[in-house]
Amino acid sequence: MRLHLRTKRPIPWSQSKKSIKHAWTIPFMAVEWLCEWIAYFLSNWTFLQILDYVRGFGVIVIVVFYFYDSGNRVKQRHYQAWQVINTAQGKGGNGGRIEALEELNEDHVSLVGVDVSGAFLQGLHLEKGDLARAILNAADVRNAIVVSSDLRDADLRFANFRECDCVRTSFRGAMLDEADFWGADLSGVDLTEASLVNTDLRNTNLLGIKWKGIKTLKMADIAGARNAPDGFVAWALRNGAMRSSSDSE
Repeated sequence: MRLHLRTKRPIPWSQSKKSIKHAWTIPFMAVEWLCEWIAYFLSNWTFLQILDYVRGFGVIVIVVFYFYDSGNRVKQRHYQAWQVINTAQGKGGNGGRIEALEELNEDHVSLVGVDVSGAFLQGLHLEKGDLARAILNAADVRNAIVVSSDLRDADLRFANFRECDCVRTSFRGAMLDEADFWGADLSGVDLTEASLVNTDLRNTNLLGIKWKGIKTLKMADIAGARNAPDGFVAWALRNGAMRSSSDSE
């Protein structure tokens, strides 16, 4: 709020003229003297002071309402994000779904059961995402970061998770049949009751995976897999997994 100061009363014109040295400056000095009197009267007008107070109070009201309505703005933003996801459901391409999913996840909104099948989600960043029972069938999620996410009972069949960072993610009970995890970091993932029929696990990092409860990994390719827990490779090969002749693509 602007500080309202009262100006000093100007001297009379008769005294002001005495300081004029050149006649041609009289009109300019007269205008200056007139402006001084106008400023003097306005500075002493109480109504203008009231306007200053009202303007300052209005700013305070606007700030208060801005923060008071912040919850509604967040809800509106979430609604728009869900609208983007649902509108593009079943369609290929991105369609703004990467930004929508990341925004919801950043606000700790549950993504349980979200359907992004067939979507192009390359580079998606969903750390600690709640994606239980999500449908990512045939989705392209290459180079994504889904660290410590919950993908329990999710449908990831035919999904492309190449070179993804899936550290400590739960795939418990998930369908990973025909999924491509080539070069992915699967350190610490939970594969209990997961189905990995014909899943590409080549060149993956399997450090500390929970594998003893795997439902099936028939024809899963584990060629070049690194840091596998003791006993996993032998068990996998006995239960239908394979190692292709080349560890590279």
